[in-house]
Amino acid sequence: MEVEMESQKPFQVDLGNILAFNPFHNFTSLPDSRDELVKECLQEGTKLVQAIADDLFNLPSTEDVDGPLVKLPPPTTRLPREKHLPKPKPPTKWEEFAKKKGIKKRKKDKVLWDEQTGTWKRRFGYDRVNDDKDIPIIEAKMTDEPGTDPFAKRQDDKKKRVEKQEKNRLQNLKQAAKVGALPSHVQLAAAALPITGTQAPPKKVTKDELGNVAGMAATSTASGGKFDRKLPGEKPAKKQGKHRKFLPVVEGSGIGSREKEQTDNVLNKLISKHSHEILNVDKAVTMYNVKKEKKARNKKNQEGKPSSGSNKLKPKKQLHKKTAKKGSGSSKKVKAK
Repeated sequence: MEVEMESQKPFQVDLGNILAFNPFHNFTSLPDSRDELVKECLQEGTKLVQAIADDLFNLPSTEDVDGPLVKLPPPTTRLPREKHLPKPKPPTKWEEFAKKKGIKKRKKDKVLWDEQTGTWKRRFGYDRVNDDKDIPIIEAKMTDEPGTDPFAKRQDDKKKRVEKQEKNRLQNLKQAAKVGALPSHVQLAAAALPITGTQAPPKKVTKDELGNVAGMAATSTASGGKFDRKLPGEKPAKKQGKHRKFLPVVEGSGIGSREKEQTDNVLNKLISKHSHEILNVDKAVTMYNVKKEKKARNKKNQEGKPSSGSNKLKPKKQLHKKTAKKGSGSSKKVKAK
């Protein structure tokens, strides 16, 4: 009877999506606790999974090295999209011009005949047809200016064409960004393109810079990221932040002993670092007395012997002797003054 009752239950099984659903299930009474709710949900889920397994094993299978293989039927349940429908891309200037003039796009051949070399070559890319490097001679025209290099001019013209094409491409992307219809392969790189109003593209961030920024963000909390939730595959930060510890500003119990301990630690470090240079009082007094005596001896010698430099700076005395009268008269004049 139990098997018949289980077989009569209307399970909706969609093998295309490997999905099962029981639309007629309801709780006879509300569960009293969360554990009872989880238990009943597990029981119903087990039945649904068993129904999917039964239908899968009833499908025709083929033998393989890894085991039996079955081909799933097309899905019957229409699941909602994860993302919104893409908006239509606005037409470019060329598409608008072609539609106005009635120009239809036609498929071009990938290979063309090259008259320079007499072989078939690609239309674009490496070793293409009518490549500038394969042209040995360029015919001069009446409009060419004398003294100009035709080969360099062709290179400049090509460079200008490439720049114009890139400018048009970015302009088209800018118009699509305004409408919100950027292609999927451009959405990730939109920040690195000059289509958001900036003149120069921003600098590309490297892997190391991203790792450094992520490490700084992880260690910016008070605990240094110790209790933060880690992402799957996240590596530990290279530079773990170390927070300095300061004494409390407000005085409280034990603050005096903490300051004393901190001061003692600093002194012990200094003494232990320079333990070989501990001050010796006797040796210091002896060195001071020796330096003092040496300084006094040098000073005495300098007073007793006039320096040779001072003699050189003094003017020489006259060789002839002055008369006594003139000397006495001069002395009297000086006294009178």
